[in-house]
Amino acid sequence: MPEFPYARLRRFPDVEAPNLQAWDATDELLVARALTVAAEHGIDGSEIAVIGDGYGALTLPLAAAGLAGVRVHQDLVTGRRALARNAAELGVTAGLGVTGFAEHELDTELLRGARLVLLQLPKGLAELEEIADAIARAAAPDVLLLAGGRVKHMTLAQNDLLGARFGQVQPQRAERKSRLIVATDPLPVPQDPPFPVSTAHPEYGLTLCAHGGAFAGDRIDIGTRVLLDVLRDRAAELVALSRRDGFTAVDLGCGTGALAAALALAIPDARVIATDRSAAAVRSARATMVANGIADRVTVMLDDAGSEIPDGSVDLVLLNPPFHLGASVHEGAGRRLIDAAARILRPGGEVWTVFNSHLDHRRALAAAVGVTEQLARTPKFTVTRSVRR
Repeated sequence: MPEFPYARLRRFPDVEAPNLQAWDATDELLVARALTVAAEHGIDGSEIAVIGDGYGALTLPLAAAGLAGVRVHQDLVTGRRALARNAAELGVTAGLGVTGFAEHELDTELLRGARLVLLQLPKGLAELEEIADAIARAAAPDVLLLAGGRVKHMTLAQNDLLGARFGQVQPQRAERKSRLIVATDPLPVPQDPPFPVSTAHPEYGLTLCAHGGAFAGDRIDIGTRVLLDVLRDRAAELVALSRRDGFTAVDLGCGTGALAAALALAIPDARVIATDRSAAAVRSARATMVANGIADRVTVMLDDAGSEIPDGSVDLVLLNPPFHLGASVHEGAGRRLIDAAARILRPGGEVWTVFNSHLDHRRALAAAVGVTEQLARTPKFTVTRSVRR
């Protein structure tokens, strides 16, 4: 089999930069080990599940090797779109025949009867717990889990967590600054899955729900708290804004849905959309809306930077942009959301943003949206209001 052209994989439509690539040594180690295991144990593509494939660097080499029907789950919609683009590009221009994989959510259909699971270890332990539990519940009794990550991001707590769901957990020797973990013999699981979790936050009149991969879990992160306080203090201004004909508000990058839920509770007549590129966040936000009795008034969408929201259709955007891309500190994700807010706002519409004060987002907001004023500032965070020119 010819060597797979990893260097031709792209991250697009995710942020692309010279220091960001679409694969790493962990992907290559996982694929090499998976091909060996599949050949030794007679495992076909339909018995393989892939979880956490960033941009196709796990799924596409397996498909190119003739393993048809591989099931794949990617949390980020940007990763799903990149996988489709890379499959089309390589299948056409390199003749690799990389079609024939099946995309799934993190559910029973992804894992039912799977004998081999490949996993790029997630950043958070809660996400790993949910994944490990799902594998132990639905995969075949003889399933072999190959999990891998960069050594600098791996911890003993990951081994312990896998050990709570598998009888055998064997870390392998590090290679090229990456390490694989082999887990076998899934253990009996509790009757109910551990996620979603939920917590009431009476200080804001909210209950938050969270799946394992959702940022901050069922807590309210400190940046969101600052913006929630501003929304509460300036409720009269929001009510006045909501009197516009066809008023629509968007929580862009909604996470577990705290901002969207707070707005919907404060303005019962508002049309609110909550959107995030993370499937775990979307599942969490939907559960949050149910828990707060507003599922019929808030539309939760899996989308990338509001790409499915029409231009010039929104009156208010609430924004708490991230400043990380995976394990890398990078402002690109936040800038994409600022540009998206500018695109979807009507003239005279407003974006209320909270961000780490050391970031240059105020200048970016002024350039992309319009006049930007500071509404509040804490030792760590700044809240601004920008009016679409």
